[in-house]
Amino acid sequence: MTAPTKYRFSFGPWNISEGADPFGPDVRPAYPHDRKWALYKRLGFDGVQFHDDDVVPELDTLTPAQIARRAARIKQTLANEGLVPEFVAPRLWFAKQTIDGAYTANRAKDRAYAWERTKKCVDITRAIGCRAIVLWLAREGTYVREAKDARLAYQRLLDTVNQVLAYDPEVEIWIEPKPNEPTDLAYVPTAGHAVALAYASRDPKRVKTVIESAHALLANLDPSDEMAFALAHDKLGSVHLNDQNGLKYDQDKNFGAANLRAAFNQVRVLEEGGYGQRGEFVGLDVKTMRTQAGRPVTAHLETSRRMFLHLVEKVRTWDRARVEDCRARRDYEALERYTLEHLLGV
Repeated sequence: MTAPTKYRFSFGPWNISEGADPFGPDVRPAYPHDRKWALYKRLGFDGVQFHDDDVVPELDTLTPAQIARRAARIKQTLANEGLVPEFVAPRLWFAKQTIDGAYTANRAKDRAYAWERTKKCVDITRAIGCRAIVLWLAREGTYVREAKDARLAYQRLLDTVNQVLAYDPEVEIWIEPKPNEPTDLAYVPTAGHAVALAYASRDPKRVKTVIESAHALLANLDPSDEMAFALAHDKLGSVHLNDQNGLKYDQDKNFGAANLRAAFNQVRVLEEGGYGQRGEFVGLDVKTMRTQAGRPVTAHLETSRRMFLHLVEKVRTWDRARVEDCRARRDYEALERYTLEHLLGV
């Protein structure tokens, strides 16, 4: 029998936030990035998620040598703290060149900027000892559907994936789908779209997906089904666990906060699918509430990790023989009652 998975956890420094949301200003002072690394281990986290400019701030203004030196400093800092870089993502949604998208922008010079920034991201990724980049295709979509040729846009996304694979023969690409926000309608809204791009690429084994709970819910899909689909194709590079209260803005609530049963099923799918047995991280992408006082604020990270581990125990103590009996008899009322009572500790 395979030993139970010992899960490792990660988060990005943006999850220790200053209390902003889409409707108002920051409500607490910023906590310096360079002081966040010391918090990871004491909170029970081993992995760090990065944007490229989390590693090298203002990298568009720096020479390649300057970028390399600053990346080397972060690599040493991570080693000193006993941390592992999980991935680096090019931040392609803040630059003025990416207002109309990055890889799918209508202007060739804007697409050229996006490619140069992506190459820098790959270089930074390798410089800090990491092998995966995440493409969150934030502005790859439209506010007006007639604004772009969608077929051409998809081809440009595939061309970019192939360019990255050719640029570095070892790096993996993890595509993080989201259906909307900041664009009205995105071009890669689901795991199915990301996996299709992977299979169409020049090296499908190096292209995977990241499933974020809230993003799946915003597409009106079940996050556990999205994870199961990716696992079935061996395409689940990572997960970003959180929660979402309906089809609203991206809330990044504590994992399990809005729908504990849906969270249970996400953990169940990961556990049953062997996720984590090859060292994959359980990523948390959760934001604290605006009303929370303190500096730094970390309770949301501790709560979400704690809920995940509680649910792991619920999954492992879920009576499989009883479940299989219910399935065999197609007595799904009994299965639902047992599952609810199990979650409630009845």
